[in-house]
Amino acid sequence: MEEFVQDLVSQLNVETVFTIFHFKIFESVVVTWIIMLIMVLIAAWLGHGLSVQHPSRRQAAAEVIVTKLDALTEGMLGAKGKQYSGYIATVLLFLGFANLIGIIGLKPPTKDINVTAGLAIMSIVLIEAAGVHARGVKGWLKSFAQPIAIVTPINILEVFIRPLSLCMRLFGNVLGAFVIMEMIKLVCPAIIPAIFSLYFDIFDGLIQAYVFVFLTSLYIADATE
Repeated sequence: MEEFVQDLVSQLNVETVFTIFHFKIFESVVVTWIIMLIMVLIAAWLGHGLSVQHPSRRQAAAEVIVTKLDALTEGMLGAKGKQYSGYIATVLLFLGFANLIGIIGLKPPTKDINVTAGLAIMSIVLIEAAGVHARGVKGWLKSFAQPIAIVTPINILEVFIRPLSLCMRLFGNVLGAFVIMEMIKLVCPAIIPAIFSLYFDIFDGLIQAYVFVFLTSLYIADATE
């Protein structure tokens, strides 16, 4: 049990990798940079040498990926919110990489609540900006009094509740998967943990990425109605 507690504390601790001009660079930031670099390199490789007349297999693969992502995100955002599909697709890919990177031995940055909080704040800013863009400032302000004026305080409070919900849901589920895996290892340290590890390391991480962008898309669709 002491080993379990130590492992849990190590997962919650955000270690400093190095310091630049008195600014601490944490492990989650470095891993995030690695994920960003991987995504940029893959995008550059897939997008290199595009041709209209003689598309390569690489270009065909890139077009399939973009088409599938657009279909997925635009379906969640609705007709009025589809202009934000690029952001949603990028966040989906980032969270997918972030939650899967533990397979190669790196700590997923989503285990740092600062990372999930940053993503949640970015999403809520985009949601409210989408509402202003779709309805105008006056229409956006009037939306807080819908369906009746008495619920205005609740609608205003919801602006702050949404990012907290997005942040804690993503952070809690990723950390919860680690806790469950450690408990399974304590009870049955043989074959079963490997099966559950496959689920939590791959499928659960992808599911949490989808849930985050689905809720963000749902809020954007609601704001742009």
